[in-house]
Amino acid sequence: MRLHMNAADVRGLVSRHFLKLGVDGADVDDLQENIRIDRGRCVARCYRVADMFAMWLIDVGVLQFYDADGEMLHTVNLFTELQPQRVAA
Repeated sequence: MRLHMNAADVRGLVSRHFLKLGVDGADVDDLQENIRIDRGRCVARCYRVADMFAMWLIDVGVLQFYDADGEMLHTVNLFTELQPQRVAA
């Protein structure tokens, strides 16, 4: 068995953390999402808003938040933060 994180749940978590980090609600509503594909597999998602961004490293289950200078502000372990769904391998 492997764990599967729901992208919509992670996106909601990203929005909530951006709000906690002081990003304006109107900016959070305009969240931009990019998907990184490597050899046909989705390996990461990047979320940009105002002068901050977050990176979801899918295989590791980690979500990292950065400021405009690239300084890491916060890290979230998604395996403990969200209730992942178990899926067959």
